[in-house]
Amino acid sequence: MERILTKNVGKPNSQDIEVYSGGGGYKALEKALGMKPEDVIAEVKKSKLVGRGGAAFPAGLKWEFTRRESAETKFIVCNADEGEPGTFKDRGILLNDPHLLLEALVIGGYAIGTSKGFIYIRGEYYREIETVEKAVEQAKAKGYLGNNILGSDFSFNVQLYKGAGAYVCGEETALLESMEGSRGCPDCRPPFPAQSGFLGKPTAVNNVETLCNIPAIMTNGGDWYSRIGSPDSPGPKLFCLSGQVNKPGVYELPMGITLRELIENHGEGVKGEFKAALPGGVSSSLLTNLDTKLDYRSVAKAGSMLGSGAVIVINKDTSIIDVAKNTIDFFAHESCGKCSVCREGTRRAREILTRFSNGGGKAEELDLLLELGEVMYDTACCGLGQAAMNATASAIRLFGKEFEQKVRK
Repeated sequence: MERILTKNVGKPNSQDIEVYSGGGGYKALEKALGMKPEDVIAEVKKSKLVGRGGAAFPAGLKWEFTRRESAETKFIVCNADEGEPGTFKDRGILLNDPHLLLEALVIGGYAIGTSKGFIYIRGEYYREIETVEKAVEQAKAKGYLGNNILGSDFSFNVQLYKGAGAYVCGEETALLESMEGSRGCPDCRPPFPAQSGFLGKPTAVNNVETLCNIPAIMTNGGDWYSRIGSPDSPGPKLFCLSGQVNKPGVYELPMGITLRELIENHGEGVKGEFKAALPGGVSSSLLTNLDTKLDYRSVAKAGSMLGSGAVIVINKDTSIIDVAKNTIDFFAHESCGKCSVCREGTRRAREILTRFSNGGGKAEELDLLLELGEVMYDTACCGLGQAAMNATASAIRLFGKEFEQKVRK
């Protein structure tokens, strides 16, 4: 497959606007500005592009919902927080091809009817922040940002917001709370951000990878894009492959390749013998079937979720109890504390898994952990609490004997 999202990665001075525009950059923006905003949205809907941040919501629908709102002021926000352990794909674009993101953000702003866009970026991404800020200045100087872009009636500006390292701020409502200067805690929905988001105004929130598909869709058409990869969730996907593999890295591949193909053909195989994988970072459930197709529907059918595409490989030398404990340690630390079921549930799970890790678990506590996971999924306010027990619950179901061996006699 021809690279779409990473085509400029590896080119000398790929961050520079002259290199980007010399390769056809900002032509998609020029084309979009010659179309009606509704037609831009229609093309994105035709592509069947779904969000790559984890929720897999159709991008065109999100833009359409935001555009339909009657409010005079609207916003578009790029989520560049990237806090999921095992995820490191967006930073590659931010560092190597920032103008791809800026072009996409301007097109999105035109489509929904706003003159203001934001990039909420991880505060620890020092080099990425510097690179994007420089790209913004270059785009302004060339007329791709600012007033009357490319001689049109459309004006658009971009502002960066630096996050403070909170995983929960990857959730869109918590992100917007953080942007407003409040503590980053998720809000209950509805209303959704498309109706009431930043400063109470209609807001479209898309992550970096999702937006960076837009220029190619505008250039080649939604029908062209919809024929790439899986028919259910088409297009390319940036898979972050890590863990016990010989060649970890970010791989741009068609949606729908198998877990086996990713690990063996691109990751050059497992270090040791394959045991399981987390296909969507630590918030996903364990998979043991290497022939599972890596698209949103297939992974969900297999009992897990693709999420952001952070594939973490685990070999047979690794204790599955340690895997479960490490994931719950993370969620207990990152819980914002707003929901008592998440705040207390992650702590209780950590206590139980610590006992199992030390060889002092109780048999009845395995059922308690499974029940706790169900309660948190049903009642937590946001995806953090809903997904916190996924790895643990799947570890118990798939590798129950390992837990039984740690039961105190």
